[in-house]
Amino acid sequence: MRVLFYSMKDFERPYIEEANVKEHSLVMTGERLTADTAVLARDCEAACVFTTDDASAPVLEKLAKNGVRYLAVRAAGYDNVDMQKARQLNIKVANVPAYSPYAIAEHAVSLMLALNRKTVLAQKQVQQYNFSVHNLVGFDMHRKTVGIIGTGRTGAAAASILRGFGCRLLGYDISRNRDLAAQLGLQYTDLTTLCSEADIITIHANLNNRSKYLISKEQIAGMKRGVMLINTARGAVVNTADVADALDEGQIGYFGMDVYEHEQGIFFQDLRGKKMEDKLLCRLLRMPNVMITPHQSFATREALANIAETTFYNLHCWEKKQPSRYELAEPVNGNAYTPAAR
Repeated sequence: MRVLFYSMKDFERPYIEEANVKEHSLVMTGERLTADTAVLARDCEAACVFTTDDASAPVLEKLAKNGVRYLAVRAAGYDNVDMQKARQLNIKVANVPAYSPYAIAEHAVSLMLALNRKTVLAQKQVQQYNFSVHNLVGFDMHRKTVGIIGTGRTGAAAASILRGFGCRLLGYDISRNRDLAAQLGLQYTDLTTLCSEADIITIHANLNNRSKYLISKEQIAGMKRGVMLINTARGAVVNTADVADALDEGQIGYFGMDVYEHEQGIFFQDLRGKKMEDKLLCRLLRMPNVMITPHQSFATREALANIAETTFYNLHCWEKKQPSRYELAEPVNGNAYTPAAR
């Protein structure tokens, strides 16, 4: 099968090449999928896309005209894909739902620890031979209440880690994991209660119609003053402007984000020497109680290998005219799609 990989990054190329054991014909480009670059997939049966690619209805129509019949998403999230249009065009779509929940959960906890213990500031001070501690005081994680929004694989992994710190765990999810609650003592509650009781809130929810701006001014107002908010899920689950205002007012005490609702054209790019036009991002970067990482939580060797392996599993199934167990089929509540088979 001839496959075009869009938005190919140097760090993932070796994993893609190693996983191509069936020797599909691969075409790789650093260009992201757009209406203008869809033509690059001409004569390809499949296109492989990343979270930064545009797989909206007009783009899918162009891919279909160029012969693309399969769309492999090398990520868990697929909010950038117009699933309804894909079904209309008979383009099969599959994702990588569980490449490494540990990678993202561990990154979320690392943001918590770095913000709490002011690790970046400490390193900068020590490099200047400033070994004072008066401005580096943090808090014990032990016995703090952590609210976990989204208790799927990644949220469950985060819960397991935080249980090890001795945290009290609250969970919010439209689908409750009874086993997780029983094993870790996680208590499910509504979002308002979670926000009002949690010292730390970590987001692990998919982005869909229900979850866009799930955290905005209304929910922030009900949070504990000085709460820590962590987002390693999708940028638009959080209204970033509302978070910035709450940081200025002291309602939010710490903010860690690995994803940003306006990250397109910024994250994954080396913009040194260029003027940053995004005023909201610049505002956040100036805040000492904010830590931003460039959508790197998935970037572990294990996760990259699993992403590549599952992507080629999807492609192998399609080449054999068989359904992949990660193929996205039926919509749930009009917002998400379930795998066609398990």
